[in-house]
Amino acid sequence: MIKVVKFGGSSLANAEQFTKVGNIIRADESRRYVVPSAPGKRFSGDTKVTDMLYHCYELAEAGQAFTKQLNQIRERYNEIIRGLKLDFSLTEDFEVIKKQFLSKAGSMYAASRGEYLNGKIMAKYLGYDFVDAANVIRFDGDGNFDPDTTQKLLSQRLAASERAVVPGFYGAMANGTVVTFSRGGSDVTGSLVARAVNANLYENWTDVSGFLVADPRVVKNPEIIHTITYTELRELSYMGASVLHEEAIFPVRQAGIPINIKNTNAPDEDGTMIVESTCRIPAYTITGIAGKKGFVAVNIEKDMMNSEVGFGRKVLGAFEDNGISFEHMPSGIDTMTIFVHQDEFEEKEQKVIADIQRATHPDSIELESDLALIAVVGRGMKSTRGTAGRLFSALAHAHINVKMIDQGSSELNIIIGVRNDDFEGAINAIYDIFVLARL
Repeated sequence: MIKVVKFGGSSLANAEQFTKVGNIIRADESRRYVVPSAPGKRFSGDTKVTDMLYHCYELAEAGQAFTKQLNQIRERYNEIIRGLKLDFSLTEDFEVIKKQFLSKAGSMYAASRGEYLNGKIMAKYLGYDFVDAANVIRFDGDGNFDPDTTQKLLSQRLAASERAVVPGFYGAMANGTVVTFSRGGSDVTGSLVARAVNANLYENWTDVSGFLVADPRVVKNPEIIHTITYTELRELSYMGASVLHEEAIFPVRQAGIPINIKNTNAPDEDGTMIVESTCRIPAYTITGIAGKKGFVAVNIEKDMMNSEVGFGRKVLGAFEDNGISFEHMPSGIDTMTIFVHQDEFEEKEQKVIADIQRATHPDSIELESDLALIAVVGRGMKSTRGTAGRLFSALAHAHINVKMIDQGSSELNIIIGVRNDDFEGAINAIYDIFVLARL
């Protein structure tokens, strides 16, 4: 059996956390490939190493002195090395980093050094091979991820290592220029490694005991989801649930590899299993709730809209021409509503409205801002009668006005629109009716 294990920044913030991670890896012989993040916060108010690197490079790029800041980063790593009692030094690595900063190697190079250095410490600590992600994670000349070349390089290299550490978050172009994934990209590296070695399981270790039914910043002590499908996870991740990087799903899903979200500080807990499909009956009708604030509804009215061929295409063309993507598009016989991100729309609103007017000659266009979208997701919804009725009854009881309703044909999710001010209250009302009341 082969397991790939990825550890987040909070799991590797100091020597104490490193020791926990080492114990977890050594407790299971099948945990053969490790993907570390850069050190995270050691305590509230602390700064993540990645942010320290960004700041340090900004000084270097501006031609200002940055030695003090670089030494502070060096000390963060030396603190870990001393705590682990390792006979190991990163002196040469920091000399290289200093030279690269002076030669303006780029902010992506700077940010990637957090994972690179932590990976070298981890490899030394475990006695595993160190594999620089820049040699096996490939981006093309435009900075776009190249999955085919990456799969080839990564699988060939790891076939030669029975146990290895591959730092997360970054890769490189063929010419050696370092490129990073977006924040949280170590999750993506972990899934790529899992696919490359044809792992049986990808364990993603973090500081929570699995994927939660709702955001704990909104709902107090929400329940853990024990099993979730990739489709459900995609819906929740897209709407803001952030335990796992959204793009980390695709490589392992294509290879049929399940993901287990685990807690470094509570390793004996089961966590959340993410699978392609399951016969397990969910504990509740819904699997999870997630949402985002900051949307605008563009309401378009025109008599006999439904009989005008190409009307919808013309409306959406106005958004496309202005580089604005839409989130949802509920419609009626004479009405159509386009939900877009408010921060993207505000600067171009008059141009978009003018383009819609010229293309479709509507009877009216009205805008409603400061809206939030909430997704209620669950495979159990399809086989449970009255789900929508209970949902809207709960919102009505909480005196929350629903601005938009959208349900896909798969019956896997219901999207509702509410005012920003009602966002937290709506999520709590939904959680209460489906989880606390166990409906």
